[in-house]
Amino acid sequence: MAMVQTAQEVHALWARGEVAILDVRERDEHERTSVPGVPLIPMSELLERLDEVPDGPLVVMCRSGARSAAVADYLTGNEGRADVANLDGGILAWAAAGLPFDGEPPA
Repeated sequence: MAMVQTAQEVHALWARGEVAILDVRERDEHERTSVPGVPLIPMSELLERLDEVPDGPLVVMCRSGARSAAVADYLTGNEGRADVANLDGGILAWAAAGLPFDGEPPA
């Protein structure tokens, strides 16, 4: 099972360039609210776009943490990635922590 990290932990690591973040929400969700500089690969497109998943330490995010947990578990269990974590609480926790995002507050 992939590691779980809080929004504050993830933001600190990301700001230092120590991890990449991948958003796996669907396009309509991403259009309403997004984190600047975080690429989007919707969970529904993941298997066709595995070659686009960033290399190195990675944190996966979604709305609340459920889809990203499934993606993180897939990447660790099926793709042999040992460096993948799930963003606990997703973009909801990110916004609640006062971290930067574009668009409307996630709901």
